[in-house]
Amino acid sequence: MKKFNIRKVLDGLTAASSSSSAAAASPQSGNRENDMIQETLQSEHFQLCKTLRHGFPYQPSSMAFDPVQKILAIGTQSGALRLFGRAGVECYCQHESGSAVIQLEFLVNEGALVSALADDSIHLWNLRQKLPAILHSLKFNRERITFCHLPFQSKWLYVGTERGNIHIVNVESFTLSGYVIMWNKAIELSSKTHPGPVVHISDNPMDEGKLLIGFECGIVVLWDLKSKKADYRYNYDEAIHSVAWHHEGKQFVCSHSDGTLTTWNVRAPAKPAQIITPHGKQPKDGKKPEPCKPILKVEYKTTRAGDPFMILCGGLSYDTVGRRACLTVMHGKSTAVLEMDYPIVDFLTLCETPYPNDFQDPYAVVVLLEKDLVVIDLAQIGYPIFENPYPLSIHESPVTCCEYFADCPAEVIPALYSVGSRQKRQGFSKKEWPVSGGNWGQGTLSFSEIIITGHADGSIKFWDASALMLQVLYKLKTAKVFEKPRGKEEKSSTEIVDEDPFAIQILSWCPESRVLCVAGVSAHVIVYRFSKQEVTTEVVQLLEVRMQCELNEVESPEGGGEQASAVSTPGTSSSPQTSLPQSHPSTSSNNSSDGLRDNVPCLKVRSSPLKQSPGYQVELLIQLVWVSGEPPQQITSLAVNSAYGLVAFGNGNGLAVVDYLQKTLLLNMSIAELNGSTDPHHRQPRSPRKARQPSAGLCDGNDASATPEERCKSPTSGSGSPCNSDEDSKQKFIDKAKISRKINMIADQKDDARDNSFSRSRSSSVTSLERESREVISSLYFCDSLSKKSETVAVPSLWVGTSLGSMLTIALTVPSTPEQRMQQPVGVCFCGSVVRLKGGILRMAQLDASGTLLPHIYEPWYEPNAPEEEKERPRRRQPTSPPSSQENQDCQYAVVCSEKQAKVVALPSQNCIYEHNITEASFVLRADVVMMTAGVGLACFCANGHIMTLSLPSLRPLLDVNYLPLTDMRIARTFCFSNQGQALYLTSPTEIQRITYSQETCDNLQEMLGELFTPVETPEAPNRGFFKGLFGGGAQSLDREDLFGEVAAGKASRSLAQHIPGPGGMEGMKGAASGVVGELARARIALDERGQKLGELEERTAAMMASADSFSRHAHDIMLKYKDKKWYQL
Repeated sequence: MKKFNIRKVLDGLTAASSSSSAAAASPQSGNRENDMIQETLQSEHFQLCKTLRHGFPYQPSSMAFDPVQKILAIGTQSGALRLFGRAGVECYCQHESGSAVIQLEFLVNEGALVSALADDSIHLWNLRQKLPAILHSLKFNRERITFCHLPFQSKWLYVGTERGNIHIVNVESFTLSGYVIMWNKAIELSSKTHPGPVVHISDNPMDEGKLLIGFECGIVVLWDLKSKKADYRYNYDEAIHSVAWHHEGKQFVCSHSDGTLTTWNVRAPAKPAQIITPHGKQPKDGKKPEPCKPILKVEYKTTRAGDPFMILCGGLSYDTVGRRACLTVMHGKSTAVLEMDYPIVDFLTLCETPYPNDFQDPYAVVVLLEKDLVVIDLAQIGYPIFENPYPLSIHESPVTCCEYFADCPAEVIPALYSVGSRQKRQGFSKKEWPVSGGNWGQGTLSFSEIIITGHADGSIKFWDASALMLQVLYKLKTAKVFEKPRGKEEKSSTEIVDEDPFAIQILSWCPESRVLCVAGVSAHVIVYRFSKQEVTTEVVQLLEVRMQCELNEVESPEGGGEQASAVSTPGTSSSPQTSLPQSHPSTSSNNSSDGLRDNVPCLKVRSSPLKQSPGYQVELLIQLVWVSGEPPQQITSLAVNSAYGLVAFGNGNGLAVVDYLQKTLLLNMSIAELNGSTDPHHRQPRSPRKARQPSAGLCDGNDASATPEERCKSPTSGSGSPCNSDEDSKQKFIDKAKISRKINMIADQKDDARDNSFSRSRSSSVTSLERESREVISSLYFCDSLSKKSETVAVPSLWVGTSLGSMLTIALTVPSTPEQRMQQPVGVCFCGSVVRLKGGILRMAQLDASGTLLPHIYEPWYEPNAPEEEKERPRRRQPTSPPSSQENQDCQYAVVCSEKQAKVVALPSQNCIYEHNITEASFVLRADVVMMTAGVGLACFCANGHIMTLSLPSLRPLLDVNYLPLTDMRIARTFCFSNQGQALYLTSPTEIQRITYSQETCDNLQEMLGELFTPVETPEAPNRGFFKGLFGGGAQSLDREDLFGEVAAGKASRSLAQHIPGPGGMEGMKGAASGVVGELARARIALDERGQKLGELEERTAAMMASADSFSRHAHDIMLKYKDKKWYQL
């Protein structure tokens, strides 16, 4: 029977509807084009799923480490769980409730993890599968969880609560034991006050039957589990934060809220054996030291040969105001105070043995900070840190934009790595990274991937994202070309943003030629070339561009302003509105006659020589200048082309094209001039401005003066409709997201202060009315195209898209030989408007006659600093030129996508052959024309969270998934698609989420993901020794089943907690809940045969044997019963 495929049916329906709409748009050409081009992309080529999450866990709250598996787990305040093994082995999980993870406990070497959340639930995670899943959950109803403890090789979890009680959970079945330690039985009967929440639970390393319980008020109780009573009680008049045992079980240390450490002998509860204040000033008269800040955690670790380590965080003196968080390492008589860059969330000491009753021999300390993860080597002098192999520095400076390049040239990554390896810091520990568990995935992707992130401090990072990994390749600091003010009082009055004036706004990169172009928030553009040689630039090449306001934007004569400023005319030479390349910008003395700032850039260029290391080196700096007291508007679109040697950028004032080879300005025109007499949008004169208002400023979208009707309009469209009642709840987000997409950089209001600094500008934004009616350059694209209807041969062109939906073309005359290119100017010819769409234009691309995506034109990379005689400059690559077409014969197609719709236009006839309305109620935030293995398509991400793909050129819908129920500003400004079905976005200020919309990648994802759990034998227990075994001095074991099992302790109250089965499945449950002996047996099998299948076979065999044995006994009983009876007695 033939398999029924609903996708094929949908493909047929969408193809029919798409072709009918295309035929309506262009009846002469629609059917012909549909017959000519055979599309290969189908809906079965697409499926959406998350792949990996990279970066530092946002807002971490807890941490745990498996000393045998060498796996690190970090929980966050949003309920996320990140698991780390060796470099390249990472995993992300999420608790459905989203509550903060307050504690994590590994079932050591059993492939399972227990998490405790702030909503008073505990969960058991199965780590034996590549995508961990929850096996069991237990939700407490009447008590708040404050502390958990799971002894090594035990299946009984101790859960302390806010009421001071301790409950016991069986982690195999996730059921509560009837055994409960009540607070009123633990403390003295004479005590009149409640001891407070349980802040610590641990068992005596040498006697599992003794449980040490710490209460917040300062009381510590040693509880005898067998006799169900307290052996000793230890009282101190300061609150307790943590407790740590000596491995022999005869002493323990408490950390207190006054910065003191108390050491207690177990059998001497009357007073502490020692009281020290590590950071307190010791008075000479023997009085009590001055109180210090609380010591939040202490760990006490012994060594086999040497003094023990005492490691603590907090406890600094109160007079150290403004001092950074510190970790204190006390070893013998030496005390080392290690300053951290961020506050400490938690720390763990890594030891050679997992057994608590043996010498610990610590070798490293893992310190979890609010925004970093640091591992300190305890075995080397000076306590150096390990070099972190994870990509946790994405947020080193807040990310302001990012781009994703899949299927890059193979030689680009080695080239970036070679120059980036010289930037690495020195002084790291020489040992291997201690978190080394897990295995890499077997499968891999056949193409290389690069992610580029732009940051608030002006830095740019290149990341190798191949094979589902992420590692930094190279870092570029663009702020080096500017003079940095030493203080706020020295800040230039010409800057247009209060903070982060060097922040990156837009990136344009050509992987083949390695030419990089960046636009910053201070209205500057920098062109970089890649070089393997170090050079010293005496003078930074600077080009100042004066972009005039449009005629209707100049102050009216009644307002006392000038009538109209002169605007440039189209030409092929440098415009009179730009200054020639110079070594430094004009000074602030360049003011107009009325005292307004004029011809002054926002930033001062570096005046001293600039040493440029191998890597990206400045070719040209372009700065927009103030015009008659008006600051330059920020750049909204950017494109660079290495074959033409041109860079184009635009904003609300107009378009500029710069020849970065000759360092000249080719074109500087307002949008009104670009549209010319065919301008479809009627522009009304506006009232004079009372204050300077850069329209493309980094506003936050909260325009209080805008009416609801205005906020419902797109700031890039000329008209809008009133709010619908069902859209009111999302309207604020939609209005913000449009502005965010326009300027490509809005800081999320939920981020920290630095990440939010982009929303503050010294110049206020334009009013919402101006924002809606104003037209800006929203998209630029260089290509060889048939720009005019009469052309038969493709010529270099620049396609210009505006925020009001117009697509214009400009033909360029580029000299053919390198010699002529450096001597003759580039010609410019305006070809007018090609097509108009609803909403602002986001993306333009070009297809050939067969519907194949035409690659961009580029010049192969060459060493720019090589001697002239060695410099063999290759000729620019020519695309496959269309054949000499006959009259009315189309041989190219322009793909144009806007916020609302997509169109495919045949060239040179300029007939719209296909049209598709992408969305009506929402709008597109990001669109990209992408190459897939099976063909080319258009990928769109909408503000309502939908991800869509359309076929090309027919624009058939192939995928429509409601991926994000409600997007936020960060996602809106960082989402980007790439080739081969890859995409990414910044899911938090510190993390990048990668997704795929390729069915092929989804099918192979399980093979490509790494494995967290690997079969490893647990180390042997320490030898008790002859005399300890003879006289009973060794560790005392306890059969907890006899104490906590249902037979001995009974059942717990059903109302206390609710058991919730997880989605992990029975197989995972068996794997995670098996005992220690079974685990060792399975590990040995796995080491021989990778024995999951053999283990299952063994279990089935054992079950069959047990069944057969039961059947045999039953048959024997029946035989005995009827053995001596006659047939008539039956």
